[in-house]
Amino acid sequence: MFGYININQKIMTDENKKAYQAYYCGLCRRLKSSCGAKGQMLLNYDMTFLIVLLTGLYELENEVSEITCALHPTKKRTVWINEATGYAADMNVVLAYHNLIDDWKDDKAYTKKAFVKMLDKDYARIAGKYPRQVKALEEFMRRTEEMEKNHEPNLDVVAGLTGEMLGEIFCWREDEWAEEMRSMGFYIGKFIYIMDAYEDYDADLQKKEYNPLVYVMKESAEDMNTLCRLLLTSMMSESAKSFERLPILLHADILRNVLYSGVWSRYEYLQLKKRKKQKAGAGAKKKSRRQRGYES
Repeated sequence: MFGYININQKIMTDENKKAYQAYYCGLCRRLKSSCGAKGQMLLNYDMTFLIVLLTGLYELENEVSEITCALHPTKKRTVWINEATGYAADMNVVLAYHNLIDDWKDDKAYTKKAFVKMLDKDYARIAGKYPRQVKALEEFMRRTEEMEKNHEPNLDVVAGLTGEMLGEIFCWREDEWAEEMRSMGFYIGKFIYIMDAYEDYDADLQKKEYNPLVYVMKESAEDMNTLCRLLLTSMMSESAKSFERLPILLHADILRNVLYSGVWSRYEYLQLKKRKKQKAGAGAKKKSRRQRGYES
């Protein structure tokens, strides 16, 4: 679930890079203050995007500080923290909590089960504070597990579960912006699910594990890369429409960087990886043919 919502640093200004890093460091600090050192181990850039989005929408004021980070001891780091930082930190924890449970069910890694136990009290605290969001996440996990067991063939239905869950997380407040925030989160959630299924497709096919794209490909005349690119583009287009309808001026450049470019970083990496694999395979076949010709 993590790792798909990121910035494209190559086309981002130095000022915006510093701002995004300051929010990221703020998230790290808030995770530590609310959950201890174990909270910092859950840190990811996905929730940093949510902080920037909520800060821009509600024009929140930051508490600014300079700290010395244990990971970067030679240079002080700028930290920006506001109301949205605490919310994103809590959502970071509950998402990671269920991600760890899911990993435990898949590979039976006892270290992950132990980590879940360490987060139990923090999870209960957050569930009491944000019952709507946590209930949506728990329902998402239950229904996803059920559909995977039943090998649900409809990609749109399964991806929609991630969309509904992320929509509730994006909707921080039930106000005039709630509908657009839910819509934006919904389509980003579907994008994340499809991207994850696309990334795991070859491995799932080989292991004969559930992946709804297997059913989609049986009915599609398109090749895998073309089909997934179309689906992913459609999801981000709808999400971007909701974003553009929101009255966001603060950090709008950073947010557009993520929505129009950054989210494609993983896809481009996968494409590069596939091309290298195909090139290596073609080279190996050519070498094998030369060897057979020489031997004969």
